[in-house]
Amino acid sequence: MKILHTLLFLLFLQALSAQVNITGYNHVALAVKDIQESAKFYGEFLGLEKVEVPEHLKSIRAWFKIAPGQELHLLAGRTFPVTNNDPNLAHFSFTIPDADPVEAYLKEKNYPYLRQKRFDGASQIYIADPDGYFIELNEPKR
Repeated sequence: MKILHTLLFLLFLQALSAQVNITGYNHVALAVKDIQESAKFYGEFLGLEKVEVPEHLKSIRAWFKIAPGQELHLLAGRTFPVTNNDPNLAHFSFTIPDADPVEAYLKEKNYPYLRQKRFDGASQIYIADPDGYFIELNEPKR
């Protein structure tokens, strides 16, 4: 009987996965404590292009273009601290062409970061945003 239940469950999972046809990545949304401070970090410090937000949402939202069809949405209202303080655990990643100029920029700005080599030799630079979300700046595989 247990084998039958397992088989039925596996068939259910297979059918379920066939129902979800993911065609791309749209956006990630982060709850932030101070929308202006976070928007300044992502827009001015990291250089992401602003995406126009509807007028009635401007005080509580900021949107940025990551790449064609990919966005970062900042949502005002965070009332508790980000508790993940290990960049090798939860984080999100942006692709950068070369880590060396990014590291030079971070040093010039006296911004804390961690640089390490990935298993395939590519460099990864980890920084935290004003709320404490870790961001990996990921160089392509060399």
